[in-house]
Amino acid sequence: MEIMLVLGKAAPVVKGVLAVLVCMSLSSWSLIIYKSFVLRSAHKKTVRGLERFTRAKDLREAVQQLSGDHYSPLYHVAQHGVAEFSRLKEAGNSADVVSDNVRRALRQGVSEVTAGLGSSVPFLATCANTAPFIGLFGTVWGIMNSFQSIGLEGKASLATVAPGISEALVATAIGLFVAIPATVGYNSSLNRLGSLEGELVNFAGVFLNRVQREINAADSQG
Repeated sequence: MEIMLVLGKAAPVVKGVLAVLVCMSLSSWSLIIYKSFVLRSAHKKTVRGLERFTRAKDLREAVQQLSGDHYSPLYHVAQHGVAEFSRLKEAGNSADVVSDNVRRALRQGVSEVTAGLGSSVPFLATCANTAPFIGLFGTVWGIMNSFQSIGLEGKASLATVAPGISEALVATAIGLFVAIPATVGYNSSLNRLGSLEGELVNFAGVFLNRVQREINAADSQG
């Protein structure tokens, strides 16, 4: 209640600063929750998909195991590899050319998946870096109001400076309230993205090994 009374008497500029901080807080928390759900789901799909892919007897069956879930990160990566492998195989390229091009296609798929999952995460870094300074601007403005009140009253008293100081402290506190969760959410998202990228790179290696086995088997039969 006391905070609401302080905000109700705050200067328009300070109210504007607080409104911006509240919007940043709501946006960052929504993004943190959303990214947490998306990255956790992507990790589970990747682990399950890699197990099914590894158990398959050949590349065709392995790819079919992934086709049941088009939202799986592995499906997107595998599509790049399969498309490149099929194109080069039909063109009759050498085994080295096929392996190198499929490796590049898989790397592109991994990059696209991680970029898509990491979209909007930099916004958390923006909130973490700018919120304290936006709050500091409100703090400075509140202190300026306090000094202005002292000048108008001609004397310094608690009743004179209290409103401005209260505004300043509230702006500082809300700025930190925005910045701290945004920092934690940003670092957590980066760690999960890094872990997921490592899993996708491992999958790309497994996929490439299967491609090379397919090529070797075809050469031996030829």
